[in-house]
Amino acid sequence: MTTAHAEPTTPAPLDLAAIRTRVDDELRHFLRDKATGTEPALPDELTDTVYGFLFAGGKRIRPLLCVLGWHAAGGGTPVPPPIVRAAASLELFHAAVLMHDDIIDNSDTRRDHPTVHRTLAARHQNRRDPDRFGADAAIVLGDLTMVWSAELLHTAQLTATQLSAALTVLDGMRADVMYGQYLDLLTTGRPSRDLDRAMRIIRYKTVSYTCDRPLQLGTVLAGAHRGVREALTAYAGPLGEAFQLQDDLLGVYGDPARTGKSDLEDLRDGKHTALVALALEHAPAAQSAQLLALLGNPELDNRQADTCREILTATARPRVEAMIRTRWAQANRALDDAPIPAAVSQALRHIADVVVSRNT
Repeated sequence: MTTAHAEPTTPAPLDLAAIRTRVDDELRHFLRDKATGTEPALPDELTDTVYGFLFAGGKRIRPLLCVLGWHAAGGGTPVPPPIVRAAASLELFHAAVLMHDDIIDNSDTRRDHPTVHRTLAARHQNRRDPDRFGADAAIVLGDLTMVWSAELLHTAQLTATQLSAALTVLDGMRADVMYGQYLDLLTTGRPSRDLDRAMRIIRYKTVSYTCDRPLQLGTVLAGAHRGVREALTAYAGPLGEAFQLQDDLLGVYGDPARTGKSDLEDLRDGKHTALVALALEHAPAAQSAQLLALLGNPELDNRQADTCREILTATARPRVEAMIRTRWAQANRALDDAPIPAAVSQALRHIADVVVSRNT
């Protein structure tokens, strides 16, 4: 008599596209209600502008990671509506941060569309100073979008325990991203060889807000044990660094037709990135001086930008690409023995692949 041995089964993959669809549906319904059910009624341009900005693009990485955190901690399937709504609140917060970030950077485009402050300025060209109005109005609209993010969370019908745990995670996330933004402001226009400072900006501005806290939000909503949370943090740290390092490369070398953003802004602003810090560390003195003279020039033209790129390519780009590969490998190793379902690990590995290979 022989005993049959079951073949190991491959876990059914999680449907990330379906998660995105549910998040988008939640955002659409929320904004529709704001457009029709608010008393007094909001001007149409407010909800229209937020809607247009949200649905002009975006990968919904933060909501996806939140839902994956839920699954990692053993949360049920299908994902309950309150969890999807909490995840969607992250996308509204992200939109608000981007609105303000684009004002700070004086950006014209985002996702190949006019930024919110440019959109609002164009709507009000009959004003004496439409550009000033556009920036001021976008600050207010960004603030309102942050309020809506909080409202979306508070009306998600979470339990009292879930809401309390969620607020602890989100309060930390909000503080981290604002601190990271401030560090970024302090160093913009003053690039240096200080790689540690550039990486500290990344850890606050990107790692926490893009990867770690969204994952942690999902885990606390599911009541995760400490081992799951620690494993996901070990994954999120290098992944978030890889994400921002790739973003810094795209800001200099990316095709604007693909990225939807200018490839001159970071150079004109003199952003203090790991790419720039490594170039200043390794470039010969003459090239280092030339780079410092060009970075931060708001009138930088394409020829001068190409000079910057030549120096950055010769001295730093391969080093940054190696840093990205190293962090991709670290993120994947963190999942090898993580106490999470195989399907979740599979999805997280897919996201890591997307992060390091993206060109938008």
